[in-house]
This record gives sequence, C-alpha cells and structure tokens, in this order.
Amino acid sequence: MPVVLRSSPLLWARVAAMVFACVAFSVALYGAYLTHGTGDWCIFCWSFSFVGTLLIILVEMFGLQTRAPVSWKNFPITFACYASLLCLSASIIFPLYFLKGYAGRSQMINCRIVSTVFSCLATIAYLSEVSLSKARPGEVAGYMATAPGLLKVCETFVACIIFVFISEPISYDQNAATNWCLAVYCICFILSAAIIVMCVGECTGCLPFSFARFLSTYALLAVGLYLSATIIWPIYKFDTNHGGQSHRPNNCGSGTGLCAWDKLLAISVLSALNFILYLADLIYSARLVFVNV
Repeated sequence: MPVVLRSSPLLWARVAAMVFACVAFSVALYGAYLTHGTGDWCIFCWSFSFVGTLLIILVEMFGLQTRAPVSWKNFPITFACYASLLCLSASIIFPLYFLKGYAGRSQMINCRIVSTVFSCLATIAYLSEVSLSKARPGEVAGYMATAPGLLKVCETFVACIIFVFISEPISYDQNAATNWCLAVYCICFILSAAIIVMCVGECTGCLPFSFARFLSTYALLAVGLYLSATIIWPIYKFDTNHGGQSHRPNNCGSGTGLCAWDKLLAISVLSALNFILYLADLIYSARLVFVNV
C-alpha cells in the first residue's frame, strides 16, 4: 500500500494541532496533579483531539478515504470544528479550576501553565484547519464544510454545555416554564445532532423529503424555540416576582469554578448565544444552494 504525504498548509495545521494537544495532556498527566473530574474532562478534550487528528492523518496518508464508513468531505472538518471547541473549553476551564488562587512557581504550577498555553495553541491550530477546510464561494463541497454545517457543530456544543450547567445542580424543575426551556434545549440538540450524523454518514438521500427544505424549516423552528427559551429562562431565574434571585450571592466566588447562580447566568448567556447561532443558520440556510451533500 503506497504512502502518500503531500505537504500543504492543511496538513501542517493538523500536525501542529496534534502536537499541541499531545503536549497539553502529556504535561498535565506528568506533573499537574489533577484532583477532580474537571481535570479528567480537560484530559479527554486534548487526548480525543489528538487521537482523532492522528487517525485522519493516517487515513489520508494511506489513501483510505474511499474505504472509510463516513463521508470524507464532511468528517474531517466536522471533527476539526469539534476539536477546536473542545480545546477552547479546556483552555477556559483548566486555568479556572487549576490556576485560579494558586501562587508560586512550583513544578505543579509550571506544568499547569504549560498545559494551558499548549491548549490555547491547539485551539488556534484547529481553528486554522477549519478555516483552510471550509467551502469557498462557488465551490462544491460537503454540507459540513459550509457555514450552516459549521454552525450546527457550534449549536450542539453550546447545548452540551447548557446540559452540564442545568443538571449540576438541577435547575430546570422549578416550574413548567423552566421545563419548557429544557425541552427546547433537548429538541434542538437532538435534531441538530441527527443532521450532523446524517451528513457525516451520507444518509441524507434516504429522507422521504427534500433535505434542503428540511434544513430551512428546522432552522426557522429552532429560532422560534430558542427565542422563547432566551426570554423565559432569565425571567424565572432572576426576576424575584417569579421566584428568581436577581443579585449574586455573597458566597459566590469564594471557591473554584462556578457557583449555582453563576451557572444560571451562564445558561441565560448560552441560550442567547445559541439563538444567535440558529438565527445565522436560518439566514445562511435560506441562501445556501449546494449541489451535493
């Protein structure tokens, strides 16, 4: 089997991202002394990104794209987008939990600083890969290489963060309104994830209706649903007339990470962010004309 390794900016971006992610989790495992589950999440982000990128490089090196059980027009850029978001989350979470409040220049602190720096570098490298891989105007490409496809990745990732914040502690069972918000997050996440899976698995042709029309209809539905959640969640969590708490408690900020009130605020911000993403998705989906997914 011939080995083909053509030098290109895309290849070097992948190699750089792989190396940076490898250094980040290797140094963290060596001397960062991670003590709770948040550290495990950061290690997962870096190691998952490293392994996936290595797999993509090997597949392209040995010319196995046609034998892969996924659409190679959609899979690499989808993975790169998720990897950039994972490394970005680790770049934010890791210093928040493992550098905040620590002083001195011990080996443990130095390792944590190095992991944070290389996590940021990996994020930049993965964003560069996405930028190099995305579809250009007039270019025939897979759906995931277009703006709506990349927005789907961001939408599902933001929804996953919302699920983490909304479930620890459980904050959606206050009343029917907050349960509705949870339903919105779940419905939109499931449908967006299903679209990504269908595109990567090349199953869009199996639908009994037009995939392009389904995308536009779903984007319009998601905008309406997220608009309602963006309005309802802050009302019932921060308005004292509806059982909310308008001021940040004094005990918030005394420990590491986010307190319960901070997580409620984060959910509000992330809901608004996903509303903007779905609105952009709707605008792009209405304008997008693609030949082949």
